[in-house]
Amino acid sequence: MAEQTENEQKKTERVVVDIFGQSYALKTDEPEMAQRLAASVDAHMKRVAHHANSFDGQKIAVLAALQIAEEYEALKKDYDELVELLNEK
Repeated sequence: MAEQTENEQKKTERVVVDIFGQSYALKTDEPEMAQRLAASVDAHMKRVAHHANSFDGQKIAVLAALQIAEEYEALKKDYDELVELLNEK
């Protein structure tokens, strides 16, 4: 029998995460990561809700998603610049 890769050996698990007062059942092979990501999204949404003039969950989710996307783009830019610097050496 052929050896299974590490990814094939991981079993999909069901995990329930809470984000902004809502529970979501997810299937994942990395439940700890799913919990960490959900906690991060929850924290972002709570910060946005604290500063927003709206109680609309969908609007808060979109604003939080935009903040997360902005953070991602800044990190990606920094990473790309570092890679470029390393490649110059």
